[in-house]
Amino acid sequence: MFLSNIFTDPDLLERYTEIAQSSLLPLLKGAFFNTIPLSIISFIIGLIIAIFTALARMSDIKVLQYIARIYVSIFRGTPLLVQLFIIFYGLPNLNIIIDPFPAAVIGFSLSVGAYGSEIVRAAILSIPKGQWEAGYSIGMSYSQNLKRIILPQAARVSLPPLSNTFISLIKDTSLASMILVVEMFRVAQQIASTNYEFLLLYSEVALLYWIICFPLTIIQQHIEERLSKHLEK
Repeated sequence: MFLSNIFTDPDLLERYTEIAQSSLLPLLKGAFFNTIPLSIISFIIGLIIAIFTALARMSDIKVLQYIARIYVSIFRGTPLLVQLFIIFYGLPNLNIIIDPFPAAVIGFSLSVGAYGSEIVRAAILSIPKGQWEAGYSIGMSYSQNLKRIILPQAARVSLPPLSNTFISLIKDTSLASMILVVEMFRVAQQIASTNYEFLLLYSEVALLYWIICFPLTIIQQHIEERLSKHLEK
């Protein structure tokens, strides 16, 4: 019924076309200046956290193991939106005030770090123990063995699931609109609040998210195919 009304009513079609065209540039600005940078920065920081957390989980030092386990348990066991609210709206009660964008980076980075650490840890554990022994047999230290032999191999194993994590992160950045980050979804909300065309604006922003994520999905599939051929050899 909705679509039939659009195509049978020229005035309505013209209105929707005008709204879609006029909102496109603001939405793209929200994507390029906030959504994409937020995704990239958070993923890089989160990946660094993930590596150190995974190593802490595998450490012989019990204190590091417990700290890492508690961190992973908290951030995997609580909703991301709640985490963002605590960082942005809750911490000011402790006189810790963080601007919206940095607060979003902190929240997303910690979330990626928690989930990514399990991916990295599983990848490291998948490397045969003989690889460690081979490194030690030629006089490598633990850190040298890890850096030169184990992590490069673990990277091949963890790359596909980490790519999926990045794609999911791009979509999750829409939650940053709830803490006043003017990313793509927040822009759509602002525009829709003035013309009340919520279905049109939210459908448009959904299409833009898909346009961003679809090429990344193709790249991910290509990486998986190349890695599978490499592992078969």
